[in-house]
Amino acid sequence: DVSPRPQECPSTHNLVNSLRQVEKMLAVHEASYQQGLRSLRKKINALHNSTMAIFKTASCPKPEPPTHGRRLGRVFGIGHEVHFLCKPNYELIGPRTRVCLESLKWSGQQPMCRPSSSSSSFSSSSSSSSSSSSSPTPPASVRPSHCTHFLGSTRCTCDVGFTISGHIDECRLFPLGQPGRLCVHQCVNTPGSFHCFCPAGYDLARDGRSCTDIDECENRMHNCTLDQVCVNTYGGFQCVAVECPHLKNATYIKTSPMRCERNPCMLGDKGCTQAPNSISFHFLSVVSNMSAPRVLFRVSAARVLGDTLRFGLAGGRGRGHFSVQRSGRQTGTLLLVTPIKGPATLEAEVEMSELEHHSLLGRYLTKVTLFVSPYGF
Repeated sequence: DVSPRPQECPSTHNLVNSLRQVEKMLAVHEASYQQGLRSLRKKINALHNSTMAIFKTASCPKPEPPTHGRRLGRVFGIGHEVHFLCKPNYELIGPRTRVCLESLKWSGQQPMCRPSSSSSSFSSSSSSSSSSSSSPTPPASVRPSHCTHFLGSTRCTCDVGFTISGHIDECRLFPLGQPGRLCVHQCVNTPGSFHCFCPAGYDLARDGRSCTDIDECENRMHNCTLDQVCVNTYGGFQCVAVECPHLKNATYIKTSPMRCERNPCMLGDKGCTQAPNSISFHFLSVVSNMSAPRVLFRVSAARVLGDTLRFGLAGGRGRGHFSVQRSGRQTGTLLLVTPIKGPATLEAEVEMSELEHHSLLGRYLTKVTLFVSPYGF
């Protein structure tokens, strides 16, 4: 028989050498890991610095001062403002202040300075034999031209034997409020053409004639605090704070930014049970002189426990402009019944009552605030 050969045990010296080799290998891996980590941190810092540099240097193009005027403000970064002034005897047409938006474009449009009406120097011949203030009759050698406006151009013709003299004032030919008007808001005549301007809070549209509202809330151009809600309006914005009412017989708690719920009532407390179960707040923005009748808001019941739902106006400023009508089995509609000339702020309180055998089960109040613009666009 052959007996198994006994295994040889490594000496202590060999074990120490093996452990030292493993230790060296781990040290090399650790050094490599640390170096890679440092390199990664450098790249992250470089990327962060370059990104911050882009944000810091992001700015709107330098706005040119208007002819016969000057610009105030030397910082053109996002959120900064520049202001414009005109020289004496000139008046500013367009916005006095422009803000650099996040889109790296200036709000509004480039203003211009034109001679003010009080400083216009037109020589007029006076006659001692006539003190009439009426405009002088043009001589027989001058006749008015016949002009038409079509697709953005103006064409004028003269009677036989006459020719065009001087330049055309398109703004006078097509004043505001007339069919085919050139500008929605303000028209300024320029040599051989015209230019449209919009009021503060609006941008000139791509067609060069209409005005589009600037959403100050979305563009973060407002100054509302954290406990306020920014509501964009036509030509501006409103900062509103929704607060739950303090009633003698009932207490309320805010369950959402625009809703308050009544706390449970004590058994037999009729004063509390008569108070609204919930109060909702809504804010609407409309233009001036909007045609009526017009649907503004609808109130619906998610579920009906009783056998009857009633809708009506509970109060608010400007009740003569509003009416509530039933528009479905569980829906009531708030209507604007007469046009409102802005600027104005009106309120309507729409009440929905739920009854069971003529006994009140609950009242639900919706407060609608209407912000009416000064303009019809």
